[in-house]
Amino acid sequence: MANESRPCPCDIGDRFDCEGCGQEVEVEHIKAYVCKPAASTDKAVIVIHDIFGWQLPNTRYMADMLAANGYIAICPDFFAGREAWKPSNDWSKFDDWLKTRDARKINKEAVAVLKYLKEWCGAKKLGVIGFCWGGIAVYHLMMTYAEFKAGVSLYGLIKDSDDISNLLNPTFFIFAEKDDFIPLHQVNLLEQKLKKNCKVNYEVKIYPGQTHGFVHRRREGINPQDKPYIEEGRKDMISWLNEYI
Repeated sequence: MANESRPCPCDIGDRFDCEGCGQEVEVEHIKAYVCKPAASTDKAVIVIHDIFGWQLPNTRYMADMLAANGYIAICPDFFAGREAWKPSNDWSKFDDWLKTRDARKINKEAVAVLKYLKEWCGAKKLGVIGFCWGGIAVYHLMMTYAEFKAGVSLYGLIKDSDDISNLLNPTFFIFAEKDDFIPLHQVNLLEQKLKKNCKVNYEVKIYPGQTHGFVHRRREGINPQDKPYIEEGRKDMISWLNEYI
């Protein structure tokens, strides 16, 4: 997830200065941001943040977008109170910081959020999306909990040794062509493994000319050349959820 020249793939990008449409709630031992659609629904999506944490406006904007498309959206603090990474932090300490925040060790938080959605929000049809660190978490959850009927992993880092073909339900993988931290050969290897071993529907899509974080860290107005791909990525994400939830 790191290299010597730039220890982390995530820069903050275009920070969104939007007021969230939802509210913060307590979900057992963690906090979460929840946004609900105007009409009642039993469809819900968990939004998993990147290294910058659950309070990043960009990620909450994605939750608001899901609510506008008819889903109960919840963005929990999967760091469980531990501090999110800040761009001003010492990057040489990033690897040590990450060791205490394993994206594959979130079962306690996932179970608490699933319970909250079912008992307090009336959710019966569930999906999950995640960005970068959260994209890795999506891999784990889609191989662990059959309750998630659809998953979307956006630029979740992968290793050559990873095998995430034991997916329980349909999963969509979004990657950027010019992602400095996810080489295309790794994406191709992932696709080969899925084609050989995966028993459920999946799609792997690479967006031309885009860089890491483009779907949730780029503003269309500031980046006009990227606008079609930003909008396409967001539309594709919603379409996948609509198809399988």
